[in-house]
Amino acid sequence: MDKKVLAIYYTQSGQMGDIINSFTSTIAGDGITVEKVQVKPMDEYTFPWKGDRFFAVMPDCVLSVPTKLQPLDLKEKRYDLIIFGYQPWFLSPSIPSNSLLNHADFKAVLKDTPVITISAGRNMWLNAFDRIRRSLKDAGGNHVGNIALVDRHSNPISFITIFYWMLKGKKGRFLNIFPKPGVADEDIANTSVFGSIVNSHLKTNNWDNLQQELLEQKAVVVKYPLMFIEGKARIIFVAWAKFIAKRKNKAPWISAFKYYLFIALFLGAPVLLTLDAIFVKPFSTKRIKAKKQNYLQVI
Repeated sequence: MDKKVLAIYYTQSGQMGDIINSFTSTIAGDGITVEKVQVKPMDEYTFPWKGDRFFAVMPDCVLSVPTKLQPLDLKEKRYDLIIFGYQPWFLSPSIPSNSLLNHADFKAVLKDTPVITISAGRNMWLNAFDRIRRSLKDAGGNHVGNIALVDRHSNPISFITIFYWMLKGKKGRFLNIFPKPGVADEDIANTSVFGSIVNSHLKTNNWDNLQQELLEQKAVVVKYPLMFIEGKARIIFVAWAKFIAKRKNKAPWISAFKYYLFIALFLGAPVLLTLDAIFVKPFSTKRIKAKKQNYLQVI
């Protein structure tokens, strides 16, 4: 019997579209059809971003406030597999991605269906992934695999290059000195390897050990320094989001958050990492290992 796969995703820059095309290139064929659907908000988030517009979406993003989406127009009522492509914004699922998870039509096809998530972000994806997998569970989806694609450059470098890309719309080398921003072209191309693994499981309807096989191919890598920073930043982002959401005049507070973010990254994070390396990390080996393991798995 032919198998039907839904690959549904949101993208601003086009990067996730390239990822989905590469990933599904080794899934489609031989009795397997892939339906690709790009999610579009009614009120589009234009690319490149304007600086003020980018930071203005932070409260709604962190607090999971959905936006209206254009009709999904899905061809099928049921699928043998759903591939859900999303990106983290402000350590949270992007607003269109979160909105999709709250969309009645999508929730209907999610129920009792195997789901593979694939994210593309700068480098901090853990909190977004945690929220995505909880939403999938609440909707009755069967989360069988996860792939996390990131910019592999250092945290400060990728912070600079991603802003160049977001505000200029050019995925090039800033000042001809910095590396290209976003997920590397070779990493995007390599998702076809992950697709081949998924193809073999889809043909047999056996999803056991899929995530382990993906992990063996480095589909997910958890780095402790980033896990540590994100764990601290998540609490602060929620506090900022709740505070700003209650203000009538949000603009000055959003500006304050922007400057806080720069200071926290370039000054606060190195200090916290140094203190942790001296006073906490050496005595927390088991706890850190367990926490990493939690993010490597889909349940």
